[in-house]
Amino acid sequence: MADEIYFSNNYRDMSQQHGTGAGFQFEFHCSRCSDTWRSQFEPFRSGQAAGWIGKGASAAWGLLGGNANTIGNAADGLAGATWGGARDNAFQRAITNAQGHFNRCPRCTSYVCGRCWNAELGLCMQCAPDTAAEAEAARRQGMNASVSDRAYSAGQNAGNSYAVGTPRQLVCPQCSAETHGGAYCAGCGHHLAQTPQCASCHETVPGGAAFCPGCGTRQ
Repeated sequence: MADEIYFSNNYRDMSQQHGTGAGFQFEFHCSRCSDTWRSQFEPFRSGQAAGWIGKGASAAWGLLGGNANTIGNAADGLAGATWGGARDNAFQRAITNAQGHFNRCPRCTSYVCGRCWNAELGLCMQCAPDTAAEAEAARRQGMNASVSDRAYSAGQNAGNSYAVGTPRQLVCPQCSAETHGGAYCAGCGHHLAQTPQCASCHETVPGGAAFCPGCGTRQ
């Protein structure tokens, strides 16, 4: 059963052995994008019959005050005896149909759907990505990298005028809100304690001074 080995890692067995909904169905997925294809449901007649027999026997014996376990177990045993072979045959049919929906890459041996298959090269898109798509992705990555570098430089230039020596309260003592270094609290309007600074040269101005000691600008 070589086909079963090939599909051993990308299928899900949805078959049900017992009950009126007993049957075989398998779901295969693409190894690259995980899109799925599901085989057509095939009823397992023995399992369905066992379910019907079990229900009928339970109802009949319930009315008679008896026990239907013996009949139910016999029906389940009959279904179990034919389950394995019926399941294997259904799986082989499902694989045959699935092979029409998937392509096996000779390089990585993965099974992929039609959208993940490079028909021109006979390889999956993981091994042979679309050239135009790769070029556009690389162009966008280069653009983003360039913008990031320029934004970083702009931030460095803006940081040159930031008064790094000025002490700031980062949490308001009145309402405990974050202040982000502002002169007033955005939560309650409290005037935060900050050392006065000259608007012209950013020199520290002593409290009560009328002029900046660094440049003489009136405060």
